[in-house]
Amino acid sequence: MTPDTNAWVLIDRPTTDVVRLTLNRPDSFNALSSEMMTALSAALKQAADDPECRVVVLAASGRAFSAGHDLREMRSHPELSFYQDLFAQCSRMMLQLQQLPQPVIAQVQGIATAAGCQLVSMCDLAVAADSARFAVSGIHYGLFCSTPSVGLSRNVARKRAMEMLLTGDFVDAATAVQEGLINHAVPADQLEAKVLELCRKITEKPAVAVRLGKALFYQQLEMGIAAAYQLAGQTMACNMMDGDAQEGFQAFLDKRTPSWKS
Repeated sequence: MTPDTNAWVLIDRPTTDVVRLTLNRPDSFNALSSEMMTALSAALKQAADDPECRVVVLAASGRAFSAGHDLREMRSHPELSFYQDLFAQCSRMMLQLQQLPQPVIAQVQGIATAAGCQLVSMCDLAVAADSARFAVSGIHYGLFCSTPSVGLSRNVARKRAMEMLLTGDFVDAATAVQEGLINHAVPADQLEAKVLELCRKITEKPAVAVRLGKALFYQQLEMGIAAAYQLAGQTMACNMMDGDAQEGFQAFLDKRTPSWKS
């Protein structure tokens, strides 16, 4: 497909089974205005409904991945109802990333701050250029990054998350890897190749197992351990009934490469 270069979010396919969504407001550092979030939410839904899409890559144009919410937009609407609607919209979009049937990989080429850092934290995987930096910096402006704290605290240790939230300090890409916010930091000229390598590894696996596994992973995290094991056991039993799982086990016994149907 040919992306609409004027769109808030560009959509293209680096490979047949990978959809790449690129935030496309570089002049505003890809701020998450209400328009940007509406466009991204629509693009995510389109990808979710695409039967050929196996992985979604979330990228950005320009120097920043995303600087977070659009402060000019927020300042121009000093009403509680506007803020409530804006943050509710943001929360729905962030949850959409986890509810998507396909894995989502953040491809981070520049800074990711506040809700932009939240966006990275809510993706299933994240790869960054080694020059990228991350911060939840609302505290500098008198606003604790409450909604970004939800994703951040589910990626990094509690005390480290609190330090980032209370100081607004940046962390570099190498530190972000060590602390679990991202998976890999690579030279900028290797960023796309590393992301596509991860895409290839995922698309080589059976689609049903990936879809069931992603859904189970996030559901069980919010449960007590007994309920988590119950759900995990039921999910594995259903997964085993899939033809690809049967083929995988038989291929292992036959000492051959499996032939997936999906």
